[in-house]
Amino acid sequence: MTTPAQEATPAQEAIQLYKLLEPDLMARLMKRTGTGAPVSIRQLAAKSGVPRSTIGNLLTGEQDCVLEPSAVAICNVIGVDWPILFAAVGRATRHTSRPRIAVAS
Repeated sequence: MTTPAQEATPAQEAIQLYKLLEPDLMARLMKRTGTGAPVSIRQLAAKSGVPRSTIGNLLTGEQDCVLEPSAVAICNVIGVDWPILFAAVGRATRHTSRPRIAVAS
């Protein structure tokens, strides 16, 4: 039995983690997207809203998983369905939307 404090609020949604299946395939698809035009790491980051470092790390294999919104956004820009590049792994987790800590200037 869950208590009201444990129930999910709109700010807490179950978010699935997705693993990039083949970094080389992502790189090849970036050379010719669904529109036929290439997309660079910088362009993919700008169009998808996914940080450039995350996309670079996925391509080099340094990072192999992203949250569902990032995987879907990357695939939408490239022009493929998400199962072409990603596979869901593990269980969905609850993430809260918290404001980021401001950096003192």
